[in-house]
Amino acid sequence: MNTVASANVSGVEQAVMTKVAWRILPFLMLLYFVAFVDRVNIAFASLQMNADVGLSSVAYGIGASAFFVSYFLFEVPSNFALSKVGPRRWIARILVTWGLVSGAMMFVSGEKSFYVLRFLLGMAEAGFFPGIVVYLSRWFTASYRGRVTGIFIVAIPLSGLIGGPISGLILDGMNGVSGLRGWQWMFLLEAIPAVVLGIGCLWWLADHPADVTWLSPDDKDRLERMLESERRALESEARYPLSAAFANRAVLLLAGTLFCIVFGTTGIAFFLPQIIKSFGYSNTAVGFLSAVPYLSGVIAMVSWARHSDIHRERVAHLATATLFGALGFIALAFMLPVHWAAMIALCLAAMGVYGSNALLWTLPSELMTGTAAAVAIGVINSLANLSGVIAPSLLGWSRQVSGGFALPAWIFAGFLILGTVLTVLFSRTPMFTASRRALGKAV
Repeated sequence: MNTVASANVSGVEQAVMTKVAWRILPFLMLLYFVAFVDRVNIAFASLQMNADVGLSSVAYGIGASAFFVSYFLFEVPSNFALSKVGPRRWIARILVTWGLVSGAMMFVSGEKSFYVLRFLLGMAEAGFFPGIVVYLSRWFTASYRGRVTGIFIVAIPLSGLIGGPISGLILDGMNGVSGLRGWQWMFLLEAIPAVVLGIGCLWWLADHPADVTWLSPDDKDRLERMLESERRALESEARYPLSAAFANRAVLLLAGTLFCIVFGTTGIAFFLPQIIKSFGYSNTAVGFLSAVPYLSGVIAMVSWARHSDIHRERVAHLATATLFGALGFIALAFMLPVHWAAMIALCLAAMGVYGSNALLWTLPSELMTGTAAAVAIGVINSLANLSGVIAPSLLGWSRQVSGGFALPAWIFAGFLILGTVLTVLFSRTPMFTASRRALGKAV
């Protein structure tokens, strides 16, 4: 957490930021880790579940997509409710409800129940990630958000790095215990932490710095002044109505860029275990080997976000990362017959995809303030996650018609190249230009 620092602020302010980071980031990372494990553990369940309940590759893709349909529909309303109710209570509600639905996945018996439960899971989880982004903007200034966001989003590849081996071990080790299949035990055991942590949010989180007892009065005042200075600087350049969260060109271009990035993360999350399984390994081995690309993503996410903060530059770093991810998927398309080379290509793709994800989420809270910012973050995330509706079905179909993973890899690469182009277009919008001037004044 000591990486959360900036040469542009005083040592006292650095100490406050570091204290805040140590207090809230580990807990938020744990929440997101659990969220992503519960979202993508169907990738491991599919190794047994698809055959047990009769799911084809296409049906599996449709079920995976159903999560993102409801996620899209309920994302903006959820983030609006969060801005009114407060992050602490709303985030707690989200965790408890998605934990209950995720555990119910153990009762999947066919296509219909699979589709319904995945839809309900997306409804329950909607608003969680953008809610956390809003929450971070209430505690960290722009000078810190690159590394802070990068550290937080590390939970995504960590869910594969740690959750993958755990899921693989449960699939094999618990299979047949008490008459349940391994995939049923996996859904049940991996859902419990969400419910427990959801209740814990009510005690651990606070909506504002003024509400906590673990900061001194001087530290609370100093932090509030820093955040208020940035808010006033942004509003001095431009005050955006709520409608701008839905229609501004910069917001829509960010949503388009994130759409392409999420397409890549969806590919890794839902198809990485199947790609490695096709190399001929056991479920347990698949779990451990799946951790390697995620570890590469962790390293890239933190180091590239830190580099962005040091140089106080976002767009070029973001475009470089998306392009790097595209090159990784292109290499994968060529290297699939050579298993060790394919693993290296998967690592390169993960580095680009996860590095770009962290950088993009530093931008929305630097464009707007207040409820408009909260809604804009919800709009960006909901539109972007429509790629989760398209990607699993498209990739399941492309794998079925091509008989392999080369064609899906080319599709991943194409979307990430498009994301690079959209990033460049975003850098030329008036809203982005105004935010650079405003944050320059606040430093």
